[in-house]
Amino acid sequence: MKVGIDSYCYHRFFGEVYPQQSKPPRRMTLEDFIDRAKQLGVDGVSLESCFIPHKDDAGYLRSVKERMDDYGLDRVYAWGHPDGLEGGKNRKEYKAMIASFDHASAIGAKVMRIVGSSLMFRFEDHQEQIRRLSKMLKEAVKAAKGYGIKMAIENHIDFTADEILQLIESVGSSYLGLNFDTGNFARLLDDPVRGMEKLAKYTLATHIKDLKVNPDASVTDWYFFSTAPVGDGFIDNLKLAKLLKKAGFKGFLAVELDFLHPDYKGNEDRAVAQSIRTLKRIAKQA
Repeated sequence: MKVGIDSYCYHRFFGEVYPQQSKPPRRMTLEDFIDRAKQLGVDGVSLESCFIPHKDDAGYLRSVKERMDDYGLDRVYAWGHPDGLEGGKNRKEYKAMIASFDHASAIGAKVMRIVGSSLMFRFEDHQEQIRRLSKMLKEAVKAAKGYGIKMAIENHIDFTADEILQLIESVGSSYLGLNFDTGNFARLLDDPVRGMEKLAKYTLATHIKDLKVNPDASVTDWYFFSTAPVGDGFIDNLKLAKLLKKAGFKGFLAVELDFLHPDYKGNEDRAVAQSIRTLKRIAKQA
């Protein structure tokens, strides 16, 4: 199995600092991130579109593609942070998503992560959200097919595994699958292993998270389960990888950090490097 990194691991360094976090000592460019991925010896990168500058500059995107090509990196174009289609209510964002196929194609991505909803809408009626999203995505798969790019909707602290399965099966297209985030089901108290048993065959991309209880957070805070380096938390990522391999998964295991657990003192790069070492072992054992 292949191993990779999602650029969201370095969100503070790209300028997105949560209210509970401190500013980083420096800023990072997209080129810095791709270079660091190469240094860490990974197979692929997932590039968060919100951290890609000059997305409408064809020359710039071509230079990004060439850099990844030179390094031999597989890639996913990740659209939709933070709230994506807002449970199917945001038609403006739908148009932005469709326009993003141009950007994904320009960097040579064959999979585009999309966001249908988010934790901001998790208490709104889920069946109504699924109905709206199904309608939108039945339109979107036509565009996806035209570009030859598959969409991978993420479980974004919004829907359970059964609800994601319902949405994917409702759309019923090979151009819509899943970006399986191994931590986000657990944040809804939904077992990620049972979820993977149902969803592995639909999984096109991953975010490999590990989680630990954050003693500085309230149980009502979304980051009560904060991210830790892979292997340090309670998520059974080896079992999840084995299920993916059994299902014939062709993508890469992409480590992702969001709210880094306080035990790691805000050192995302060290947490990423540790995660990659662990993921390489998992990839061999799966």
